[in-house]
Amino acid sequence: MKLARLLADAGLSAAEGSGASTDADVTGFAIDHRKVAPGTVFGAFQGAAVNGEDFIAEAVQSGAVAVVARPEATVEGVVHVADTAPRRAFARLAARFFMPVPAHVVAVTGTNGKTSTVEMTRQIWRMAGERAASIGTLGVTTPEDTVTTGLTTPDIVTFLGNLAGLAREGVTHLAFEASSHGLDQYRNEGVRPEAVAFTNFSRDHLDYHADMDAYFAAKMRLFDEVAADGATAVIWVDAQADEWTRRAIEHATRRGLKVMTVGEGGEAIRLVSREPTQLGQTLAIEAGGERKSIALPLIGAYQAANALVSAGLALTTGIDRAAVWDALARLQPVRGRLERACITPSGAPVYVDYAHTPDAIEAAITALKPHVGGRLITVLGAGGDRDHGKRAPMGAAAAAGSDVVIVTDDNPRGEDPAEIRAAVLAGVGTGGREIGGRRDAICNAIQEAGRDDIVLIAGKGHEQGQIIGRGTGARVLPFDDVTVARECAAGKDAA
Repeated sequence: MKLARLLADAGLSAAEGSGASTDADVTGFAIDHRKVAPGTVFGAFQGAAVNGEDFIAEAVQSGAVAVVARPEATVEGVVHVADTAPRRAFARLAARFFMPVPAHVVAVTGTNGKTSTVEMTRQIWRMAGERAASIGTLGVTTPEDTVTTGLTTPDIVTFLGNLAGLAREGVTHLAFEASSHGLDQYRNEGVRPEAVAFTNFSRDHLDYHADMDAYFAAKMRLFDEVAADGATAVIWVDAQADEWTRRAIEHATRRGLKVMTVGEGGEAIRLVSREPTQLGQTLAIEAGGERKSIALPLIGAYQAANALVSAGLALTTGIDRAAVWDALARLQPVRGRLERACITPSGAPVYVDYAHTPDAIEAAITALKPHVGGRLITVLGAGGDRDHGKRAPMGAAAAAGSDVVIVTDDNPRGEDPAEIRAAVLAGVGTGGREIGGRRDAICNAIQEAGRDDIVLIAGKGHEQGQIIGRGTGARVLPFDDVTVARECAAGKDAA
């Protein structure tokens, strides 16, 4: 495809005085100068640790035909697409190159529940007979249920390339997670979702965002700018909507989106009641003037919330209402989200959950409490080089709902693990235990659990490694909470 056509379709132009021809053929896009080949459009962005503008000359030497960068960047010999927001300009340009995309695309944002919601939406579509996929923390999940791992929101080139590749494989329905980082860095651009969802909002990522308002503003780019004109916004509403939910509804309304509220305070799908069962819960809902009873095979209030938001997204994409309700009763657990890893020799179930914020820990504990006949034993830690302010509240949330709390390492990254544990223990208060080695902590909890107890292992969920160190010195040690729990239950407790 000619560069001139891409520029015109994206509403962009070459900077005045760049002097280079826009007649070149474009063969690809890259934001890493080492991946530039002849015909590539190179995105030179300023990052937290690396400035892409420092590699413009190398990219040109490798065959770049255009560089998207700030107006003040030095670009010689090729077309300079100058923009004060180069990430956004690059995404708009790349979106015209990576075609086609699936016919139906939806996106989910919020602090907790994004992964479960996009995966449940994919499952509902699949059970309704559609070729569906999802992109998010678990990676890319295809219609054949195969998964390739990656970031919650991959870089824009990978993201758009995945969309085009899935479309060429016949995928017609796609759900993706829209993280605050991805939205803030324009990694979700180029595709206009016909429906967007907001699950909830609480403290997280304040190591990146200046404050909660900045964090929320990043989330709301999905409603304000990314969603298609006239798209539907599916919003979870508790019995009484909190400030953030009300603000999300205001953003959707101001943009002119159709608002679909679901939940205890929802109008489109109202959760009337929720009763725990041995292996799940029974939901009574009202929708379309009818009351339905749904046997959801997942435990916990937040699982019910994720399932109903997913149902709303499926309905907005034209799935028959009866098919949606039927699919809810057949949903499968999402990897690392209240996943039952094993049963201990004493008969206690062990659950693994990705909970790594105070609200998520509270939600996981609340979900398990109705099933606890004896004690709830919680194992948790906090990630290094991340928001320090949430560590003590995480410990406090665990202590408030658990009978035994064991504080251990998560992903210490570049911090002293003992200091991280101390911060979490400060929130736990008296009675909290400290076992630094995560395997030792998990094995200790499993060995202690009695028949009527439940063990919750929080923090890492689906992750397959433990990150130690930072930068070029970082190491990722193989570690899977589910696998370790099973080994400990089988008596393989040696490190």
